Amino acid sequence: MTKTSLIEAFNIERKQTKIDNITDYEIFPDKKLLDDLRVKIVENLIDQEVPQDKLLQEFINDEIDRSIEGYDLTNLERSHLYNLIDNEINGYGPLTELLEDKNITEIMVNSPREIYIEIDGQLIRDESVSFINDEHIVRTIERMIGPMGRTIDATNPMVDSRLKDGSRINAVIPPLSTKGPVITIRKFKSEMTSADDMIRIGSMTPYMATFLEAAVKGKCNIIVCGGTGSGKTTLLNILSSFIPNDERIITIEDAAELKLEKEHVISLETRVTNYDNEGEITIQDLVINALRMRPDRIIVGEVRGKEAFDMLQAMNTGHEGSITTLHANGPKDALNRLETMVLMSGLDIPIKAIREYIVSAIDLVVNIERMSDGKRKITSISELESFQDGDIHLKEIFAFHQKGVTESGEVDGTYTLYDEKVPRVYRKIAARGITEINEMFHIK
Repeated sequence: MTKTSLIEAFNIERKQTKIDNITDYEIFPDKKLLDDLRVKIVENLIDQEVPQDKLLQEFINDEIDRSIEGYDLTNLERSHLYNLIDNEINGYGPLTELLEDKNITEIMVNSPREIYIEIDGQLIRDESVSFINDEHIVRTIERMIGPMGRTIDATNPMVDSRLKDGSRINAVIPPLSTKGPVITIRKFKSEMTSADDMIRIGSMTPYMATFLEAAVKGKCNIIVCGGTGSGKTTLLNILSSFIPNDERIITIEDAAELKLEKEHVISLETRVTNYDNEGEITIQDLVINALRMRPDRIIVGEVRGKEAFDMLQAMNTGHEGSITTLHANGPKDALNRLETMVLMSGLDIPIKAIREYIVSAIDLVVNIERMSDGKRKITSISELESFQDGDIHLKEIFAFHQKGVTESGEVDGTYTLYDEKVPRVYRKIAARGITEINEMFHIK
């Protein structure tokens, strides 16, 4: 069998094994043999350079030939070994095919043979892939984070980074993780790139999309809030797409995930400390520096600490139309967390003054949730209506009301537009000549 037909045979077989959920150990009934061969071949190949006079396929096959000499392997077993090694050299080891599967949204590696995936919001243990050992997991982590200039070791046992396609990777190794190295990957969903996509799957209504586009073009300051995996970054990308092309945008993130298809974008990314615990550049440092870069808009991937005050200050001092995300369980919780973050800055500011500052800076809070059926929905668009009696008063403009769950497990509910009162932000939007939302609020 030629090398080309060998690869083709494996690809055909792989499709079948995916359907039948056949594991590595069903292709290789001798588990110890498979593990021994994987260790032997991977360790022989992983740090070698392919000779210039050889094709990669030839090099891999020659190494496999040497490693399996004396073993009686079937074509399927050999093809399986070839694929494993090809993934080690050209991809991310055992995770390569999981990352290529568009149906998978998250990948969680808890141990060499305990790997979970998320499909349609449901966690499934995937027994079709495995690592050799803990060292194999660490080697894969290093391959993933190396291109981004990140490292992981005993002195830096936790890392947040991204892959080339925008997927976000978090890795933790001992001593922080007592179980061994752990990987969590949140995949970037390239198919969710526009408001039309969100409308199509029921994540928001056309009226909501029109309103949010008008709010962004009208330079409203917006906070997107939600829980882990709710789709905050995806929504932030979509909101950013409404920004006019002639504006200068500065994006600030820990691990760059934003994919802004704009003409004038500067992306800034934090930096962790080096081996001497020096050289750290934080979100706060980047927000402060961004103010010196003549931005029209500042987009912060997520505020989590002291940088919240600097972000509010930017919004209050001529950098309107800025957008950020915040981890929270609802609009009210988001404002409470924002208040706490400002207090973390160490400034001696009364609570009343902080709340007044938040009201003057933030126009809208957009809440997105991952529902029980795994689908993401914008469940609320609220404006900061007023500051009275020492408290911030929110007014919902749009809301999703869940009625129940269908027999198939899908969340059933309706969207409501509260149009009995023209929202406060309308004046800001209308002042820029934007009239698209006039009809929904009965303005002639």
